[in-house]
Amino acid sequence: MKRRLRAILALAFAGLLGAFALLLNSCSTTPVTLTAAPDVPGATFVGDKTCAECHTNICRIFPASAHARIRLDDPRAKGQTGCESCHGPGSLHVAAGGGRKLIVNPGKNPSACFECHRQTEAEFHLPQHHPLIEQHMGCAQCHDPHGRDIFKPAGGLAMARANETCAQCHREQTRPFVFEHAALREGCTVCHTPHGSINAKLLTQRDSNLCLRCHAQNPGTAAPTSPAKTSVFIGNADHSLYVRMGACWSSGCHTAVHGSNVDVRLRY
Repeated sequence: MKRRLRAILALAFAGLLGAFALLLNSCSTTPVTLTAAPDVPGATFVGDKTCAECHTNICRIFPASAHARIRLDDPRAKGQTGCESCHGPGSLHVAAGGGRKLIVNPGKNPSACFECHRQTEAEFHLPQHHPLIEQHMGCAQCHDPHGRDIFKPAGGLAMARANETCAQCHREQTRPFVFEHAALREGCTVCHTPHGSINAKLLTQRDSNLCLRCHAQNPGTAAPTSPAKTSVFIGNADHSLYVRMGACWSSGCHTAVHGSNVDVRLRY
């Protein structure tokens, strides 16, 4: 009886997994309609097959990319999708034998990316942001628009590579430390928002509120000196006075927020 019940449960579980996989696959192939491609004056659409003649490696991996789901709703495109949806019509580019002047490069100008990523565009207009709209960097420095990964470098699981992407520019903050901040194991985006923020240093929250999300208040072993006093305990230490002095890293306590080579309490 038990064996039969286990077999039934195993079949039911396998069925649920199959249905879930089918749902994910259907969602991943849902097309995204783009009403207009970037403008290249005087150029006409040539189609993805023409692009593949020169850009073989990119076109080989592109079907696995989320951008491969883009469908261009433009009668001039004659049903063509993919490359020219983001790079613009490529006839002049092909006639010239290549070159960057006769094709749109979203890696240099994010306007083509913003056609779909409106929320991201809004984040780049927040007071603190990476200098993308100032054209000091491009989307392609962090993202691989053609491959399977969200973040560069390509290959493997995207989120496992997020820190390596940040490390290309922020080497001092991501280098190995003797005493590392455990939050770094979860990724830079635990504390920083990558596109833009209202807080300094692209922090997700300001002041000690950021730290207290992980270092939760704990009653500890000591008792408040007054019933009206609200104590903030981290571990067994009363931090009530310290949190009034500013953020954990700016009050002179834990200044080496990413890691330290000399102090387990993250100080220089």
